[in-house]
Amino acid sequence: MGEIIFEYPIAFTIPFIFLICLKYCKPKFLALFFPNVNIFKKISGKKSTFLNILKFLVILFLSISLASPIKKDEVVTQENKGYEISLILDVSGSMAQYNKFKIVKNIVSDFIKKRKHDKLGLTIFADFAYVAVPLTYDKKSLERLLDKIDVGIAGTHRTALYEALFMSTKLFKNSKAKNKIAILLTDGIDNTGTIPLDVAINTARKYGIKVYTIGVGGRGDYNPYVLKKIAEKTGGKFFEADSSAKLKRVYDEIDKLEKSEIKTNKFIKKSYYFQYPLFLGLIFLALLIILNNLNMKAREA
Repeated sequence: MGEIIFEYPIAFTIPFIFLICLKYCKPKFLALFFPNVNIFKKISGKKSTFLNILKFLVILFLSISLASPIKKDEVVTQENKGYEISLILDVSGSMAQYNKFKIVKNIVSDFIKKRKHDKLGLTIFADFAYVAVPLTYDKKSLERLLDKIDVGIAGTHRTALYEALFMSTKLFKNSKAKNKIAILLTDGIDNTGTIPLDVAINTARKYGIKVYTIGVGGRGDYNPYVLKKIAEKTGGKFFEADSSAKLKRVYDEIDKLEKSEIKTNKFIKKSYYFQYPLFLGLIFLALLIILNNLNMKAREA
């Protein structure tokens, strides 16, 4: 929400000018002397003070109205050309070694935060693969669920890598997005045989999904030729990371390679509030006029 500001703050000089004139610009009238003049002065002084207060309130609220109080709200409209990204993570038993999965979760969580305008989904695999989170804009829910996932949640002994890629592609079945990305991270070799590699690759190509593959750990842990084939056949890129620093650089590079095109338009919405001080000023002005008329009638009587 915007704060109340004034378009023409110079108008606030008017009440100060009034106060200066009230003190130094007094009119000179013909002096008349009456008996009991002290009592008259007290009564007259009280009336005069009250009328001066009313005059000041009239000028103050009319000056506030003239200063034009407004509230500015910045309205941002975005024409997002965001991506749809499927994160595919290996949660097999080997990912527990050297605290690999915890490191991966921290880096992936940071990657999620950067993709503000994209839809992201999460697929995990070990003995079997399943979609943990379908494509969503709700990044907080995705991060909360990722935080709760740990090694062993889908078994510990096998690596259903091709099945995970195949299942992940199904997320894009009804997608109309121009940019569809999958990021597959593993430290193992497929040993389930549930889905042939070519079937998984061809399904990804069918839906126009670009697959980035990441092998973590030593070269003997995963099959670099398979991961490279998946990436090349789908238009993606293959990465290797044997340290947390390298893995972070991999996700940073993917983030740069697949940066969403965001067009932002900013508008300033102005809400005007001059009518409220104007209303109060007119009320005090009406009261001042009524009291002046009563004083004139009292003098005439």
